[in-house]
Amino acid sequence: MRRAVLTTVMMVTALLAGAAPAQAAEGSGAHGGWVPAPQAGFEQPAGARCDFAIRAQPVLDEVRKLVLDTYADGKPKRELYAGDLLVDYINLETGKSTRVDASGTALIDYGADGSMTWYVVGPAIFGFRVDGGNLARGMWLIDGVYTIAFTPTYYKTVTMVHGTSHNICDDLD
Repeated sequence: MRRAVLTTVMMVTALLAGAAPAQAAEGSGAHGGWVPAPQAGFEQPAGARCDFAIRAQPVLDEVRKLVLDTYADGKPKRELYAGDLLVDYINLETGKSTRVDASGTALIDYGADGSMTWYVVGPAIFGFRVDGGNLARGMWLIDGVYTIAFTPTYYKTVTMVHGTSHNICDDLD
């Protein structure tokens, strides 16, 4: 498993070296070029991810995606995501907030059954519900070199090669 992750990290690095999002031409998405991939803000009720209601609001979003392969029906089979992303998380009960840098790079393989595997270098944010994965309920900032496998029911398994994980809920309590 570790060898597969490291091989993927090297592949992602090679892809980025040849086609960084900043180098993409405007409007090039029609034929497989980098295109914007905006992240939507959202709210979660108390108990869903944190003990209190939260809001996530992107304040800088320069994330781009590149479709590398598709299934016969045109749905993505493999995509690459990269770019700057800063998100403000707010405790809706107290108003306490924190800004999170989630500017990692991810190669995502989509299974035909609805599963997916993310191969990530750098920080990204993932929400975990109760019994929803191998991390406790929360909004997790995971940083380093790792994979996160999603089953078709969105059970998440994080496999860390090197890095850290931090529950953003702790910063808002």
